[in-house]
Amino acid sequence: MIRQMTYVVDTHAMIWFLEKNPRLSETARDTLRSPNAQLVIPTIVLAEINFLYTRNRIIINLSEVLDHITGAENCIVCPLDESVVEHLPAILNIHDGIIVATALTLRDELDEDVALVTKDTEIASSGLVKVIW
Repeated sequence: MIRQMTYVVDTHAMIWFLEKNPRLSETARDTLRSPNAQLVIPTIVLAEINFLYTRNRIIINLSEVLDHITGAENCIVCPLDESVVEHLPAILNIHDGIIVATALTLRDELDEDVALVTKDTEIASSGLVKVIW
């Protein structure tokens, strides 16, 4: 049996995947398409998508994202709760910090490697989590 790997999905990766945007890297696209990937969407990503859509900065709305998550067997939403806040790194801005903290929380809870699908260079250079792009 192939073991699933857990990936936390950043805002741009989620949007670009659903838009079929060519700016999404091939590695990120393959990861997000993989049936062996457990995809975790932090609630801050949903909030950012809603914010960007209401300001006409993206064409994907929150309802479309939630429909995708609901229809995907390997995709779940992870809430911002006390355990995520306890893992919040002080070296990142609050939005990026919550996304990274979600990955760190899952890593500790699952006791396995968790990667983050993101193009964010600040997150990648922080070295706090494995980054896929």
